[in-house]
Amino acid sequence: MNIRKAAFNFRSFILFTALLMSVFAINPHFFNEGVSIRSVEYNSSASIGGITNPKPTSSPLSREKIIAINEVEIKNIADYYGAQSSFSADEPVSVKTNKNAYSLITKLKDGKPDLGLMVVDAPTTNIKKGLDLQGGTRIILEPEDKISDDDMEILLLNMNERLNVFGLSDVTIRPTSDLEGNKYIMIEVAGENSQEIIDLISKQGKFEAKIGNTSVFRGGQDVTYVCRSADCSGLSPFRASQQSSETEWASTFQFSIALSPSAAQSMADATKPLQVTGQYLSSPISLYLDDQLVDQLQIGSDLRGRVVVDIAISGPGLGRTREESQLAALSNMKRLQTILITGSLPVKLSIVKVDSISPVLGKTFVSNAIKMLLIALAAVTAIIFLRYRKIAIVIPIFITSLSEVTLTLGTMVLLGANLDIAAIAGILVAIGTGVNDQIVIMDELTSKRNVELSWIRRMKNAFFIIFAAYFTAVASMIPLLFAGAGLLKGFAITSIVGVTVGVLITRPAFASAAEELYKDENQ
Repeated sequence: MNIRKAAFNFRSFILFTALLMSVFAINPHFFNEGVSIRSVEYNSSASIGGITNPKPTSSPLSREKIIAINEVEIKNIADYYGAQSSFSADEPVSVKTNKNAYSLITKLKDGKPDLGLMVVDAPTTNIKKGLDLQGGTRIILEPEDKISDDDMEILLLNMNERLNVFGLSDVTIRPTSDLEGNKYIMIEVAGENSQEIIDLISKQGKFEAKIGNTSVFRGGQDVTYVCRSADCSGLSPFRASQQSSETEWASTFQFSIALSPSAAQSMADATKPLQVTGQYLSSPISLYLDDQLVDQLQIGSDLRGRVVVDIAISGPGLGRTREESQLAALSNMKRLQTILITGSLPVKLSIVKVDSISPVLGKTFVSNAIKMLLIALAAVTAIIFLRYRKIAIVIPIFITSLSEVTLTLGTMVLLGANLDIAAIAGILVAIGTGVNDQIVIMDELTSKRNVELSWIRRMKNAFFIIFAAYFTAVASMIPLLFAGAGLLKGFAITSIVGVTVGVLITRPAFASAAEELYKDENQ
């Protein structure tokens, strides 16, 4: 076999160039240490200190990476949380990243000092792991009413705005549909403790304040300012935590808001006919969230008929202990503040399906996925060797299969697609299709019935079969892009990408190498 001619020709040059581009896109850093910042909580120590949320579209390796805290090297998540566990309240902390150095002051969260960062082990490549491989929650929502494409766009913008206000970036929201034309919204929340985020996104968030049966203001445009700083938001100083039963405590949050002039006038008009009973008016102001009563507040008698822009909003939090009720109150406050800022969603949403995968299970999936790919390649290599009994044929087929995997992964990185279990199944399909095509090429070249045909004619016959199989495979994958509310989209896209790079790049390169092998076999 003329190795030089097989390796150094125009088609092989295209393959090598594409492989280099794919490796550059994947950008492997196998010994990368530290922890990458997944998200920054709003108004946290990190946020105040200048650390910003990574963009959802940013590549894994481009995200800011913490390499030291208080001059102690951080190599993994265990090191990070070990360092954080030693903090005290209001303690100065120095954080060094690969981009900057920060001086932070710790704040309490859930009763413990916290920096307000969600971190993950530093990635080793630019491949974005899907929910199956990194752990998290996938939720599929369906609008209760039929909505237009414009309303769907508004709905998605509102959801993303809620996430930005809440201080989250590692959440994916995208529209999808099924073969019957039903529209859905798929939400993927990476990591643990995602229930709070799901509640924030999936609920309509219709806030309304009423005096009697009169609506005086709503969240969104009626509210021009919502306080989220410690000086005007937090646990109510006027309503202490109380034990309502042997197993339940209740706490109250309170924060200030500013109303628009029209909303303030509506409130003044609604209070004008009320009677004065002692220090308060005869009717309270009732606060509703998603048509559920959140709280009722007494209105001071001096506010009767007055146009007041600055008012206070409060609500409860329940728990088994005083601390739990206070944490629940603060969590409810944060959600209500977010809804008041962003306004309600244009339609109500119902939950169709929820899938939760633990990060530990996700790591197991990664290990199993790598094993599956290696087993598949080994099995294919063994079968090819049994078929041809020549190592000179097996090696090019094996190298071509590895090249197709690399090209597929590199293309997915460039497209910004996620690698999940379905996508890995698509890669296996592409490997099988590729090996089948390579066998077609070899059979056309070595078949005795074609001995009178020229090499060009034999390649035309082989590539006619290959392209026919390619178009059939792509056509069969198109319905899967929309089936099952988009859950099979990763499988379909990866399969299409895999067979496409194979037909356009690896098959021609393999055919050139096979030509040299064929010539050598017939000399």
